[in-house]
Amino acid sequence: MTITIEIAYALPEKQMLLSLIIPKQSTAHEAIIASEILKQCPELTHASLTIGIFGKKCTLDAPLRQGDRIEIYRPLIHDPKQARRQRALK
Repeated sequence: MTITIEIAYALPEKQMLLSLIIPKQSTAHEAIIASEILKQCPELTHASLTIGIFGKKCTLDAPLRQGDRIEIYRPLIHDPKQARRQRALK
């Protein structure tokens, strides 16, 4: 039995949305490997992956369900708390 999922990754200049059919018992990590997105985006590494499913942060061993969308997050450029402090000082 299989399920259909999506993997989303966005950069300012490029957005990717990959649709995959994977085995029903797959984890987020297995889906990311199957998608080959790590080969297409060399800036992504296993060590740097922060992911979520529909905007809710999860771990790589999260089980997947039919229709899930795995989102690969980029690191923050600025600390939001520090940015607010700087704006408040102005």
